[in-house]
Amino acid sequence: MQNDPMILDTLILGAGAAGLMCAAHAGPGTLVVDHAKSPGEKIRISGGGRCNFTNMYAGPDNYLSANPHFCKSAMARYSQWDFIALVDKHRIAWHEKTLGQLFCDGSAKQIVAMLVEELKAAGADLWVQTSVEAVSREGDGFHVRLKRDGTPVTVHCRNLVLATGGKSIPKMGATGLAYDLAHQFDLPVTDTRPALVPFTFSDARFKDLSGVALPARLSNARKSFDEALLFTHRGLSGPSVLQLSSYWREGESVSANLIPEMDLFGALRDQRQKGGGKDLKTELARHLPARLVDHITPLWGLKGRLADQSDTALQALCEKLSAWELTPSGTEGYRTAEVTLGGIDTEALSSKDMQAKSVPGLFAIGEAVDVTGWLGGFNFQWAWASGHAAGKAIAAQKS
Repeated sequence: MQNDPMILDTLILGAGAAGLMCAAHAGPGTLVVDHAKSPGEKIRISGGGRCNFTNMYAGPDNYLSANPHFCKSAMARYSQWDFIALVDKHRIAWHEKTLGQLFCDGSAKQIVAMLVEELKAAGADLWVQTSVEAVSREGDGFHVRLKRDGTPVTVHCRNLVLATGGKSIPKMGATGLAYDLAHQFDLPVTDTRPALVPFTFSDARFKDLSGVALPARLSNARKSFDEALLFTHRGLSGPSVLQLSSYWREGESVSANLIPEMDLFGALRDQRQKGGGKDLKTELARHLPARLVDHITPLWGLKGRLADQSDTALQALCEKLSAWELTPSGTEGYRTAEVTLGGIDTEALSSKDMQAKSVPGLFAIGEAVDVTGWLGGFNFQWAWASGHAAGKAIAAQKS
């Protein structure tokens, strides 16, 4: 049993994207702890194992927050171009996949290794398989009880950084620890909910379409996204769905446009003129996935030859395909949500250094904060920017 506490300048709870970045800038006297076996576990699995590490178009408009201006300061001081420069410095090859999304050519593990290398070069330390048992305020600092590989360790630190993320993907160890500690220090926490998450339907109506994907425009009263739509055995997924889920609330309907860039009415009329003897279903399958056509044929009462369809009937069909109203039962929840919407209220934090206004030395960064990005590398960019802001502020205390 350890008697004397370890004396540190800074203790960072969480060795994810934000925590590792913060440590790389906070410098000597910094310890990062995480209960996982390895650092950067969400980085490792992201982007299909290739890590969508940032987005070329990242800006304040790509984030949801009760205060949409909060992210501007940190992101202006550490942009996507700064992180790209760091990746280039470590000779990690990358490519743009689509819509400004940047991925490693090789493996997401390269990003984790880069961050750990930067952390060590800055004189910081990293402990994994270390859990947080208790945290308390003591004088001008913090008293933290840890358990490392089953052994109790007590730490006293001047700065404490909450970088434990949100509730998303609990099977990877996600918890609400950051929110619990925020409440302990009287920092308000906004309502939290799963975000970037598939929609579900209780009647399994799309089971026969599982695996079918197509370009789509998914919309509700708040937002619209033009990206791929994927039908699943439990509901709807794909980038357009994940994006819109952040703007959706229970009980609301969504509109799916399955022909967003297609003049299907014109195409069907042309086919009818050239020879409309084939079934409408057969002709539709030239423009849409055959299994989708099979699904909507009985659902919408489609029948007969193309030649038998009037302009009015074809127009009505195209209107249905461009505005298919659907009401999800819910979402897949935190189990598969890529991020948590909401978090520690930004009103309680300084936008310049991410420090709690009422608790000097207490910082909150990354997903733990009420700043949630779109799909496509935006959440990583917030992790880099917020971690950099807190780390630089902590380093400046020492100079």
